[in-house]
Amino acid sequence: MSKSREAVFFRQLDNNRVICDLCPRNCIIDNNQTSVCRSRKNINGKLFSENYGKITAYRMDPIEKKPLLHYYPGKRIFSIGSFGCNLHCQFCQNHEIAHGNPHFIETTPENLADIAENEKNNIGIAYTYNEPIIWFEFLMDIMPLVNKSGLKNILVTNGYIEEKPLEILLEHVDAMNIDLKGFSDHFYKSFCGSDLNPVKKTIKKASNVCHVEITTLIVPGLNDTKEEMEHMARWLSSIDPSIPLHLSRYFPSYKLNLPETDIDTLYGLQVEAKKFLEYVYIGNVSQVDMNTYCPRCNNLVVERNGSSNIKGLKDGNCTTCEYSINIRY
Repeated sequence: MSKSREAVFFRQLDNNRVICDLCPRNCIIDNNQTSVCRSRKNINGKLFSENYGKITAYRMDPIEKKPLLHYYPGKRIFSIGSFGCNLHCQFCQNHEIAHGNPHFIETTPENLADIAENEKNNIGIAYTYNEPIIWFEFLMDIMPLVNKSGLKNILVTNGYIEEKPLEILLEHVDAMNIDLKGFSDHFYKSFCGSDLNPVKKTIKKASNVCHVEITTLIVPGLNDTKEEMEHMARWLSSIDPSIPLHLSRYFPSYKLNLPETDIDTLYGLQVEAKKFLEYVYIGNVSQVDMNTYCPRCNNLVVERNGSSNIKGLKDGNCTTCEYSINIRY
């Protein structure tokens, strides 16, 4: 069974208070109180992980559901999650486990790593569903085991983390899908209770170390202008124009009850983003083209029709024009 873990990143203050240094919130926590993310508790002047080994969701998923379309297409990934989140997005799509009190089971890193190793066609473990950053101590115990068995560690994250813990995570992470909620400080502060700049720093640093894809949930009237998309796509392209961007359709959820995103809006933003980025996909919409095409000659590279099939890729290059394609397989 799981065991409690003292948190790695915290400092002791007076009167048995502590300050958590895991994410940019830097919560100051009184004795016997918990952090905003609900994953760490101050016990007599020391900070402990409250979610260590606690699992609220687990299943085998297609890698494409993370979403990762350019990372081992057609493979499966053992996906696990706990509870809590260090952001408070009003439109949270997983609020039952991020902000509720879901049922959990307790397990060990060794048990989960063993399950992952014995699943057929599985490439590793994805830490997802809630925010994995706040599962830091558990990740530090399980990730080396996964790497040792030759499998991959994948984070599906909001990217809201301090620099030092991020550097430690990146020693073990093979791929990330990072939620870029929008591209304005106003949006982050008003609707996520956080800041944009730390997420931008995470994207920059992670892109130099592992495979990265970006997801943005398009919320009507809040982050859906072509001007904001231009700024976002231009900035991402300054890091790497081959970073895949996923524009996901919003549906009413949690505290926000706006109408669902108009599909034409998504297509318009896709066109705008493609002025700067080579790969832009639309998510949460049925019957949409999810194939990957060569940015230079439009050759079909990966066909996705129920399953993913590599069609026009050899040695990492397009089979028609030999353009380098940002897909790991």
